[in-house]
Amino acid sequence: MIESLFGIIPPMVTPFDDREELDAAALAADVEYLIEGAGVHGLAVGGSTGEGHTLTDEELRTAVGTAVEAAAGRVPVIAGVIVDSTRQARNRVRLLADLDVAALQVTPVHYLFKPTDEMHLRHFASMAEVVDIPILIYNVVPHIYLSPQLLTRIMREVPAVQGVKQSAGDMKLLADLLMLSDPEDTILSAVDALLYPSFCLGAQGAIAAILTAAPATCVALWDAVRAGDHELALALHHRLLPLWNAIEGDNLPAAVRAVMALQDRDGGFPRSPMSPASGAQIAAVGEAAVGLVHERSLAVV
Repeated sequence: MIESLFGIIPPMVTPFDDREELDAAALAADVEYLIEGAGVHGLAVGGSTGEGHTLTDEELRTAVGTAVEAAAGRVPVIAGVIVDSTRQARNRVRLLADLDVAALQVTPVHYLFKPTDEMHLRHFASMAEVVDIPILIYNVVPHIYLSPQLLTRIMREVPAVQGVKQSAGDMKLLADLLMLSDPEDTILSAVDALLYPSFCLGAQGAIAAILTAAPATCVALWDAVRAGDHELALALHHRLLPLWNAIEGDNLPAAVRAVMALQDRDGGFPRSPMSPASGAQIAAVGEAAVGLVHERSLAVV
């Protein structure tokens, strides 16, 4: 188990300026908000909400390094790796090896052709040969979705693979993975619409876009489940679900930025060809965000 990884771990957006260049100052400012303003338990950089697939090696290193420096040891930082081959993955994780990250969040390769189970295993084992950093499998690619059986096999046969971020909205697959995994495995939910039941089933936390959009409310939900206050937890679930329904879509990172703007957080611009949030999206997220907790110092109302 990666003991430092638990609770609410927002996958940060990558702020780009109007020329689509990385805005490190805005990224550092949001690290401060998420830690001190919302009370999150960790941070993930360069994931899909962060448009990690669009980042160069150097940009990812800068973004992760900025987050690590800004976090200053207060919470763990996870680095995302979203690439199309084992060779690229080995090069990218090697580039991050000297940064103080708690884990690498790595997708299966996501090109058109589907590798065999053996090649998936060799892919993750190959990364473990070049870095001494725990690996989380980011199980998100729709047409190359790894089964709970394969995920647990990889964790057993590749000791460096110590957990899974389970995405795609399927609670049955999350439940199967939690049942098949060992107690020392770190299983995190990315089932944004169903964080409450994810936590009840035993997920050690979450890395999901809704956490970035509404971090303080998600922390309150986590705390409520941990305290056994299921009445409050259900009420918070009912506040978060309309927000997820408003931001889910092909330009999810842009919609998350629209929610951030309501909290005076600078998420910058998405990178082309992703479209910015539309007027209708902005109106929808504004309506859905009413009643959410925006600072951990505020009471839940």
